[in-house]
Formats: sequence, C-alpha cells, structure tokens
Amino acid sequence: MTVEELEKEQAPKQARLGLVGWLRWVWRTLTSMKTALILLFLLALASVPGSLVPQRGVEPDKVARFYEQYPTLAEWYDRVQLFEVFTSVWFAAIYLLLFTSLVGCIVPRTLTYARELRRRPPAAPRNLSKLPHHAAIDGDLTAEEAARRLRRLRFRVETGDGWVSAEKGYLRETGNLLFHVALLGVLVAVAVGSLYGYRGNVLVVEGDGFANTVAAYDRFIPGNQVSAESLEPFSFELRDFKATYQVQGDKRGQELDYSAYLKVNDSPGAPARDYELKVNEPLEINGTQTYLIGHGYAPVFKVTDGKGQVAFEGPVPCLIELKPTLTSGCVVKAPDAQPTQLGFLLRFLPTSVPLTDGSYASAFPGAVNPEVQVLGVFGGDLGVRSGEPQSVYELAKPEVMRKLKPLIMGTKVPKPLVVGQQLDIPGGAGKLQFTGVKEWITLQTAYDPGRFPALLASGTAVVAIALSLMIRRRRVFVRVKDGRAEVGGLTRTEGSAAGFAEEFADIVKVLSAGDKDAR
Repeated sequence: MTVEELEKEQAPKQARLGLVGWLRWVWRTLTSMKTALILLFLLALASVPGSLVPQRGVEPDKVARFYEQYPTLAEWYDRVQLFEVFTSVWFAAIYLLLFTSLVGCIVPRTLTYARELRRRPPAAPRNLSKLPHHAAIDGDLTAEEAARRLRRLRFRVETGDGWVSAEKGYLRETGNLLFHVALLGVLVAVAVGSLYGYRGNVLVVEGDGFANTVAAYDRFIPGNQVSAESLEPFSFELRDFKATYQVQGDKRGQELDYSAYLKVNDSPGAPARDYELKVNEPLEINGTQTYLIGHGYAPVFKVTDGKGQVAFEGPVPCLIELKPTLTSGCVVKAPDAQPTQLGFLLRFLPTSVPLTDGSYASAFPGAVNPEVQVLGVFGGDLGVRSGEPQSVYELAKPEVMRKLKPLIMGTKVPKPLVVGQQLDIPGGAGKLQFTGVKEWITLQTAYDPGRFPALLASGTAVVAIALSLMIRRRRVFVRVKDGRAEVGGLTRTEGSAAGFAEEFADIVKVLSAGDKDAR
C-alpha cells in the first residue's frame, strides 16, 4: 500500500446526514431564536408594501386610479399580489413559518422553565470572597435568622449546615416566555379573524340605502368559515353628507372634517336611529364595524335617446382624478338607448373656473360652482351585454372602443354644462342633461372576532417584555461560622452587575440590622 493510499484510508470520512438527519437540521434551524427573529423582521418588512400600495380590500377606488395612471406597473403589482399584501401567498408563507418557529421555541423553553422552577437554589460556595460582591458581618447573625430576613425580601431560600442560599428574579424568564406566548397569541388571533371574520367595501350615494348582505357589497372578502348567514342583519340609509374645507391661506382646499348622516336599523324589526359616521368613529353593531374611508361626487344625469325615451337617469359616481380639487372623471352608459347605444366620457368640476387658454379647471374641492365637461360622446355597441365584467369607471375595453362611433370629440367639445343645462347630440341621437349634484361615500364593513384577543395578546407582550428587560436574576449566599457571617452575591443576567451593587449593599444592611426592606 502506498503512502497516499494509507493517508486516504486513515483520513476522517464525512458523515452523511440522511433524510432523518436533514429533517432534524431543518427543524432545529427553523425553531432557533435567530430564525424566529429573522422571520419576525421579514413579517414586518412584508407589511410595508401594504401601507405604501393601495389595497383592494380597503381602497378599491385608488387601485382603479393606479391602473389608469400606471397600467403596466399595476399589472406587475397584481402579479406579485402587492394590491392584496395581507392575503398574498408569500405573506402567508412568512406568517406560517413564524408560527411554526414560535411553537418550536416555546415548547422546549416551557419544559426547561418548569424544571428550573422546581429546582432549589444551589448550596453556598465555600469561599464567598471570590464572588463579584462580598461583605462581612460582625455579630450574632445565625443561618436561620439570615434565611428569615432574606425571605422577607422575597428570595427563594435554601438552607444547610451554616449556610444560606437565596435566589430571586425568576420573573425575568417568566416575562421572556410570556412574550413568546403572547406573540403566538397575536398570530392565532389574526388567524381566527381571517377564518371567521370578513371585510366588505361598498360605495353609497346620498339618498341610497345599504343592507348588510353579500349581494350589496361591491367587494366582499369572507373568511373560510363565513357564510351568508354569518353577516349581522343591519341596514341604513345615507341621508346626507357634509364636508368642510380650508377656505383661506396656503392650505386652501384642505379637508378639515367630513361626516355621513345615517338612518340606521340595527335589525330588520328594530326602530331607525340617527347616527353621524365620522372618520375613525365607526358604526358598531354587535361586533361588526363600518368605517367611513372616502368620499367624492356623483352628479345626476338624464339621458334621452333619439326616440325621445329616457334611457338613463340617476347619479353617477365619479372617480377622483385630482385630490386637491376633487376634479373627477365620470362615465355614463346608456345601453338601452335607441336607435344606438350611447356612452359619455365626462369630467366633473366642483368649482369650475375658466383658464386663460380657454379650458376649464376646478379651483376648490367644495361644490361652489359645479359644472360638467363633456370630453366625448360615442355611439354603438358598448359591450355591456357580452357577459364579461366591466368597470363602472371605464366606458369600454380598448377593442370595443375602437368600434364605437365618436359623436362628439376634439374641437366639437362644448362648454361645460351647469346644473339644469342639456347637451343635444348631433344627428338626433339624443341628449344629455345635467340635473343635479350628489355625493358618495365609500365604506368598509369588517367583522373580526380576533380583534379583542389580539389586543389582549399585544398588551400582554408589552408587559412581558418590560418584565424581561427590567428584572434581573441574582443570587445571595450567607455563611455563618464562629460568630462571623460572610455574604456574597452575583447576578445571572449579563450586563446588570452595576445595578446589583446598590441592591447588594441594601441586602447587607438588612442582614446586619434586621431592617425590613421597604421595597
């Protein structure tokens, strides 16, 4: 055998983990404190897009506006579920991994803590002078008396032949463990809310009502365990909406406050009651909360077709284009118009003012001088009867728009319409009349049975982390021999030795004089 072969034979062989070994390594890595902290950081980081990007479940109108302004970017956002962050696959993956990691951390730590609680303080060292804190007491102090005085200071005490061992500060580990349990409780509460809760968004125009049924929502996101019968059977009518704005200064036009005045029926047979719905002051009925999250204008139009029949009449919610002035884009569809269907692209100006170039703009968000600009009128098949879902803020899809006949476009666009004024469509196709102005509000109704447990768990986590940070583990030992007592002390918490020095001096005073600690 050659030297190389001999060295190769004697070289240590790398052990193979195998399937069980790899599974054990993955589990230990997943349940380590380092991994839990990384996952907690990732969960917080993953929540950031939910605050920066409009969410479909909260602000569907802003999502629609984002699609109009940045169509390509919006498509990519949709692919990675940035418009639905908290229900996305990647957010759920981080959430479940964190949940598993916490369970894996808590179970062994709980068993270790239970054993630690049953363990008695260790015997006192023979040479107390080698401890970080040391003092000698002259007098007739006995081990029994030292033990009694340390118990007064709420130490756990163990005695022996001429020695006393005392330990204090177990609440530090209690706080540490309770924090992890509370964090797990928050995750469980969120999971319960996702399973048994629901959220829904709806747009309501002044004068219209709403009943808490699945069909009444514009967007409804139920938990897996929610059925149509789970919804609280309340209803209300939007009687009025009022908004106030800053009228002077640099912040002119800024919203000061707005309220929706409702007539609420808590149940089908209950009497109606008045309620003022404001931002951050939701309507709550048996745990179901309804929030006011936005508002805008819904001008009222009347469309008469070429045969003199009313093809459309009512308010049209407009999508806000410029938030500072509430300049809004409106779409009116009259699929029942004869002899051809009619579609209108409009712009609503709450406070219309003429500009020097002959165009018009809104100078204030309040409806001081409301006017409607006609941007375009089209005739032809709008595609509303094709069976495909369509947006109320879009006249038609691009392929349908190319087939429509423009009746009014470009230089033929007339001056804005004031309330009561009408526009005659060329060719006797019909007319559009601007008859009034209403306002709409957007609401989010939410039922979350995990809301209170999550609050309780969060409060517990705050208390627990305070215990973990403020309390320190420390030990005190006393040895009595030949009428002389020695006292030694040390801390079991890193970085708390300086704070223990003053407490140790107080303990020595209590042992030497017998004074009861006022703390």
